[in-house]
Amino acid sequence: QVQLVESGGGLVQPGGSLRLSCAASGETLHSYAIGWFRQAPGKGREGVSCISSRDGTTYYVDSVKGRFTISRDNDKNTAYLQMNSLKPEDTAVYYCATDLTCTYYNSPRGIYEFDYWGQGTQVTVSS
Repeated sequence: QVQLVESGGGLVQPGGSLRLSCAASGETLHSYAIGWFRQAPGKGREGVSCISSRDGTTYYVDSVKGRFTISRDNDKNTAYLQMNSLKPEDTAVYYCATDLTCTYYNSPRGIYEFDYWGQGTQVTVSS
């Protein structure tokens, strides 16, 4: 099994930046797609971004395009989410998760499709 641990969250002002990390152990990540999800208070969990295992193709939901960048470093067995120009509506607990592909990262099915999840890291955007 793969174990995932998120880090890098915190309190940041609107317009600021954070870099989230997702460190894996137990298995290497190179054969997995890695998705980032978030859950705001009172809302359901939603997909934010995903990076594929085969060719490194990246995907983003419209609300974060141009602001967030997903990446992976297979040598370090770690994935990242660089978050720039943060907005209050980005406030949420952010989770990373793995699946074979990114196909369902931004669909209701994705919550169930992705099998391994970290415990989340809190991101709060406030002045």
